[in-house]
Amino acid sequence: MLDSSDFRALVSGQRRGLWPSYFRFLAALAAAPYGWVVRWRNWRYDAKRANIRRVSAVVVSVGNLTLGGTGKTPMIEWLARWFARHDVRVGLVSRGYGAKAGRRNDEALELEQKLPGVPHLQNPDRVAAAENAIREFGCQLILLDDAFQHRRIARDLDIVLLDGLEPFGGRRLFPRGTLREPLTGLARADVVVLSRADLLSAAERKSIRDEVARRAPQAAWVEAVHRPRYLLNSSGEQKELSYLDDRRVAVFCGIGNPAGFQQTLARIGVQPAAFREFPDHHDYTQHDLESLESWSQGQNAQAVLCTHKDLVKISQSEFQNLPLWAVVVGLDIIANEESMNGRLKSVLEKITAGES
Repeated sequence: MLDSSDFRALVSGQRRGLWPSYFRFLAALAAAPYGWVVRWRNWRYDAKRANIRRVSAVVVSVGNLTLGGTGKTPMIEWLARWFARHDVRVGLVSRGYGAKAGRRNDEALELEQKLPGVPHLQNPDRVAAAENAIREFGCQLILLDDAFQHRRIARDLDIVLLDGLEPFGGRRLFPRGTLREPLTGLARADVVVLSRADLLSAAERKSIRDEVARRAPQAAWVEAVHRPRYLLNSSGEQKELSYLDDRRVAVFCGIGNPAGFQQTLARIGVQPAAFREFPDHHDYTQHDLESLESWSQGQNAQAVLCTHKDLVKISQSEFQNLPLWAVVVGLDIIANEESMNGRLKSVLEKITAGES
């Protein structure tokens, strides 16, 4: 089974040779019917042939065009805090991808720690989940996580994140690239957020912004960064990032964009002694944990690091005598925050109008 990094290396052309070329050929064949299905589905919603349901609360969607992590969870946290500061009762709704029966997935567990008291309902039927959030918790605003392609529920604001490391998915549809839908889908966006913008030059940011302006002239443009905040272990203990200074660390993760995590580590001066990758939403078994213990000991590491998304699925705070820490990341807007605030204030006005 290909992990995320291997898949990206193959579809990007970084891997050369007979097998990678054959893989790309087969992937291109598979991408054609996938694209037909996506375009047909979008046409049905655009032409109002498919039913779009409106719930009795204002709805804001956060999503992306590509596979893998673009920073949706930090964006959801940022939005939930923004609306909470304006005395809005917020509810989170997601599909619950990667969750086992009767359990919450890693993103829900992470947000539960960051946003205690904010209800988070997971259900493939997001209309039903939103209606439950309104009925059971009195939510005035529903934040839809990873929902740009989920068009069955009407929304009042569509926020799309583009990852600075791979904003347009190689310009190819899955599985030949990492696009979930054609780039023409950007025309539906109300706000486009370039995440990890600090990893790009001013010229690169401008090039991406210009293309977005052509495809979605109505959309507000925002630039954001993912800033490491602190270290956290499974016992709830926190440490300053400076704890990692001059320490040899082994790093692992099971997320959709491992390269993004590596860039986060580089920001705080961490050069991993070793890096181990698991599939996105990986559910760590006892065998995995024992394997990680043995692996980290073999690296002569002084600490082990993972993402917050990984830590919420691991109940231990060390591997034998090696401390296990997660790097907790938050989102900061570095350009055009006033544009974001303007769109969110329009949402606030709808909530206020609904109460009057």
